[in-house]
Amino acid sequence: METGEAHRRAAAWWQEFTKTNNAAFYPFIFDRHRYLVLMGGGGSGKSIFAGRKILERAATEPGHRFLVCRKVDKTIELSCFSQLCAQAGRYYADALDRILKSPRSLQFKNGSEIVFSGLDDVEKLKSIVGITGIWIEEASEITESDFNQLDIRLRDRSPYYQQIILSFNPIHTQHWLKKRFFDRDDPRARTSRTTYRDNRFLSAQAIATLEGFRQTDEYFYRVYALGEWGISGKSVFSPAAVEAQLAKGIKPLCCGEFSYTYDGLRMGETAFVRQEQGCVLIYTEPERGVPYAIGADTAGEGSDSFAAQVLDNRTGEQVAMLRGQFDEDVFARQLYCLGMYYNTALLGVEVNFSSYTTRELERLNYPKQYVRESVDDYTHALRRSYGFRTDSKTRPVMIANLIQSFREHPELVRDEKTLREMLCFVRDENMRAAAETGAHDDYVMALAIAHMIRPQQAYLVPGKYGTERWTKSMLQDYERASAAEKKYLKTLWCEKG
Repeated sequence: METGEAHRRAAAWWQEFTKTNNAAFYPFIFDRHRYLVLMGGGGSGKSIFAGRKILERAATEPGHRFLVCRKVDKTIELSCFSQLCAQAGRYYADALDRILKSPRSLQFKNGSEIVFSGLDDVEKLKSIVGITGIWIEEASEITESDFNQLDIRLRDRSPYYQQIILSFNPIHTQHWLKKRFFDRDDPRARTSRTTYRDNRFLSAQAIATLEGFRQTDEYFYRVYALGEWGISGKSVFSPAAVEAQLAKGIKPLCCGEFSYTYDGLRMGETAFVRQEQGCVLIYTEPERGVPYAIGADTAGEGSDSFAAQVLDNRTGEQVAMLRGQFDEDVFARQLYCLGMYYNTALLGVEVNFSSYTTRELERLNYPKQYVRESVDDYTHALRRSYGFRTDSKTRPVMIANLIQSFREHPELVRDEKTLREMLCFVRDENMRAAAETGAHDDYVMALAIAHMIRPQQAYLVPGKYGTERWTKSMLQDYERASAAEKKYLKTLWCEKG
């Protein structure tokens, strides 16, 4: 009889719960993972559910002491505290003992308590002891250090499972929350992603407001409506165009690295060796007579990676890339081989942090390095030097040049990692274009260098009547052509008759 009554009550409770909650959250009401990570857009109902789960446990599991917190204390009153008071009065009035506004807390007849605090007052937080569960609202506002401090506070013994609930909008791709809970597998964590479309209680007006951002603010719509990872600054490259390229899922024809003979002085025979995890990615094999340009970014501040981008110099199409961690001499030899492989490509290497690579290429007698002109500080004479220097004058120009190229022809960038770097390339509060905090720009800068040096590589190809230069109209026709048409035009204009 008692068992039957218990089952009846459980069924009645579940029926009531499903009537007042969204189906997307049903699996999480009994979830026992240490970390329950609720990511989503605005209006998805994640905060309502988090509050409901806290209340349910406080009302049915005696002796709990839950901490509900946000980064800034003054935001608690109008958000979490007001929401939980409303839900408690509606669903748990019989279990509730009293509500205190100073200090803010909800107290239950079974001895459970829910307390509220901001994380901007560390001393106040230190005074909160005996915590058995935590809900962090707008978790994207707190630092990982803040989170670690909360995590170690959830250590008191309890007859019930201990859990930290994190609810937030996915602010940007380099956020510690993404790296900690979404980019790696943690058996102690369970993650969820919801949008306003999962919330059946959302009003038509609220839905219309969120969907309206699709036309007025693309970034806001992606992050706050669709719950997608965003960027922390204003994107330099069109996110829609980048994502459209990513959606194509273009894979390289092959990967590998170059083997070579080297006697300590000169390079000998070179060969491309296919390897599944090779440092060289080939998207288009070199074609006879076609000119190529290579931009190379050496490892410097904030990066330990080297990168090089290979372009078809007639069209600007990305045809190959070299990336990885190398000693500089090894990087120079791989660049040598890559340049020779692509028809002795024009090779422009950044020299901001080290000129070793250019000097090594010169020693190896690489036949075609990019040459820059500069004025000697002492003699004021015009000096010609190998390598590309990125400075306050050249950097804005090279970025603007790449922006224009990608805006007009996004289909020319094919590599996934390059495109993902472009998503994280933003303008800061001073409108300077750079990788957002925690991200890298090695592939983007190598691509920008490759585009900048193109004018120094002759747009010459062997034609039916000798060596010919592609005219501007020919280039435009080629850029507008389909894949089949491009193949035909190459045959018409580039092959010997």
